[in-house]
Amino acid sequence: PDYAAIAEHAKTATVVHIQRSRGYTQRNAFDLDTIQKVADTARKANPDVVIFVDNCYGEFTQIREPLSAGADVIAGSFIKNPGGGITPTGGYIAGKADLVEKISHRFTAPGIGKDLGCTQDSLRDTFLGFYYAPGVVCEALKTAVYAQCLLELVGVNPVPRYTADHNDIVTCFDSGSAAALQGFCAGIQSCSPVDSFVSPEPADEPGYTDQVIMASGSFTEGSTIEISCDGPLRAPYTCYLQGGVNFTAGRAAVLNAVQKAFFA
Repeated sequence: PDYAAIAEHAKTATVVHIQRSRGYTQRNAFDLDTIQKVADTARKANPDVVIFVDNCYGEFTQIREPLSAGADVIAGSFIKNPGGGITPTGGYIAGKADLVEKISHRFTAPGIGKDLGCTQDSLRDTFLGFYYAPGVVCEALKTAVYAQCLLELVGVNPVPRYTADHNDIVTCFDSGSAAALQGFCAGIQSCSPVDSFVSPEPADEPGYTDQVIMASGSFTEGSTIEISCDGPLRAPYTCYLQGGVNFTAGRAAVLNAVQKAFFA
């Protein structure tokens, strides 16, 4: 991070927003030491600034969370890590009580806050998924490490490497061609528990300048703790792989994807 720029912008900012995971970039996910340094830098410039962390893909990958590394508020999705592959919808906001209270009044309605809101009869699955989530994230990390080892064996350089400290569940790598990217996605899809017969195709997506291809044969639509992958159709055709609720299925999907991408 550019700490000088962070300090300068924080002087007049209300909130400093930190995205823990990489998005469609090839940087590593921010570790907690980096988050702490960003928070300290911003607060030194402006003691009143609020530090908010988008914690998606990072939950339970370390023994601590960003709230113990300088964050005032964190948020994430229950169809990612903290839902454990069970929670069907929703997300969480956690942090300082006064800030969570303010957020809740914006989320529902002033005066109502977090006392009301739609849960769609999903609270049992939400709590059950959260209970299982640390173990599920462990399986996803094992799947990621296996993928990173296998990709290196076939001459591809993944980020992060299998020897690195992991601060999210995402592995990215340059596939080198549109055919390889599509092949990898097809391999993941064909080993998925839902819609394994479907062939992923690139398509226009709102917010993206290039077509995007995605593979996600998941029980919960849009889930990324269940194994999935995606990437934009532009050179160097970077693929983003994440998830795997159990290593046995994750390993089979990754092996099939590598075969279809690089040996078909």
